[in-house]
Amino acid sequence: MLAAIVAGGCVPCRADDATAGKKSADERSAPSRGLPAEVVTNHTITLGGEKGAFTARAGAVHLRDAQSDAPQADVAYVSYERAGAESLNRPIAFVFNGGPGAGSAWLGLGALSPWRLQMANPLSPSAPPTIVENAESWLNFTDLVFVDPPGTGYSKILGDSEDLRKRFFSVQGDADALAVVLRKWLTTHRRLASPKYLVGESYGSFRAVKLVHALRERESVGVTGLILISPVLDFTWLDVRNLLSYSAYLPSFAAVARGAKDRAALADVEEYAGGAYLTDLLKGVRDADALSRLSARVAQFTGLNSKTVSQLGGRVHVKTFSRERGRDDQRILSAYDGGVAGFDPAPFSQESDWADPVLDTLRTPLGAAMSRVVTEKLEWPINDARYEILNAQVAHQWDYGRGGRVNAEAVSDLREALALDPRLKVLIVHGITDLVTPYFATKLLLDQLPAFGDGSRVQFVVLPGGHMSYVRDESRRALRDAARISVERN
Repeated sequence: MLAAIVAGGCVPCRADDATAGKKSADERSAPSRGLPAEVVTNHTITLGGEKGAFTARAGAVHLRDAQSDAPQADVAYVSYERAGAESLNRPIAFVFNGGPGAGSAWLGLGALSPWRLQMANPLSPSAPPTIVENAESWLNFTDLVFVDPPGTGYSKILGDSEDLRKRFFSVQGDADALAVVLRKWLTTHRRLASPKYLVGESYGSFRAVKLVHALRERESVGVTGLILISPVLDFTWLDVRNLLSYSAYLPSFAAVARGAKDRAALADVEEYAGGAYLTDLLKGVRDADALSRLSARVAQFTGLNSKTVSQLGGRVHVKTFSRERGRDDQRILSAYDGGVAGFDPAPFSQESDWADPVLDTLRTPLGAAMSRVVTEKLEWPINDARYEILNAQVAHQWDYGRGGRVNAEAVSDLREALALDPRLKVLIVHGITDLVTPYFATKLLLDQLPAFGDGSRVQFVVLPGGHMSYVRDESRRALRDAARISVERN
């Protein structure tokens, strides 16, 4: 969707690589709106008690209009590859964050890269962007390429057309453009034969599932596996107009109330949420007995005031839960991790708006840390460009297609991919106190998938913590271990 679709189903854009040594000195010094050429640096890291060398690349893939050859975008990437590894059999993972509008530093410097942000305790936007070697890096078992879609990170939209921007900021246009980027990166760096994985967080998981089809059908690139972290697979399940959404959130609310670390501590809540709760919900608000039963059980599981829950008819919204749980202490809970609380800026007001105690405390040091890594360690001459860690304009302008956001889903794409390719494996990881993309919503969706020959092809893991569970040391280790097992079983 970068321009009119051409015959044969090809994405109508061309990607030229910004690779080191490809341009003359005059070309490199000429003024340009685009990003600098790729820079390659060499480093070492200690993983599992052993020191190993790796190569880092920072660069961009140029997207151009297939007909006019006009520049459309520079899509920035940072990659890490183990030195001395046989690239033919060495897995390679392409990593995306979500939003839409989030840069890849969230997963990169939060969990996967050779370096990570040292997490402050408590989390604070003014914490120094201290970079430490990441003992939980995935580099032990896969090479890594972090991609920032247009409008995020250092990526730049070069065309002035509003239509071009709209196409980049859409479900289909995003998938089509990124499929070209991945294919060109693989071709340029001679990795087409490597086992290929797509790793996504939140909307990045939605994006990754959509990419499987675009890569296969348009770019002749097959995907070996998907690793989906805190995914949203069907937005309908997050909308209060869908009664099932109340069931989807209830176990995560209970996890916060109980301080639960694993699903075993929530077995009774899951059984209720997927059974008697739904039965009483469907009986409707005119059934006084059903209303009384479900209100009492919801108050019990959430720890909220029984009168408040009764007034809500046992239908508790995330924002209500986040504020009411901490109201007596004048605190509010993070939607991104209900186990983390912050101060309520207006504790005595009937209603309040607040910055999220996890998302909005992490974004500043993460963005600064990414700038440090790119300029100081990778030596990419990005000059004074700002790293776009979370671009609200992209999110506000995103086109989810017919039916809008509430009807957007990727479950159909996942079904198709699993049915068509018996080799494809999927790992899905959730945080138990994530109130943005609750784990039970995904669990209920997965229960509707056939086995596709082997039910173990789709693995489901729930970790302590929230949407970015890797903020917690134990969950970052568990995430790495689950990903390693998923890659190695292929």
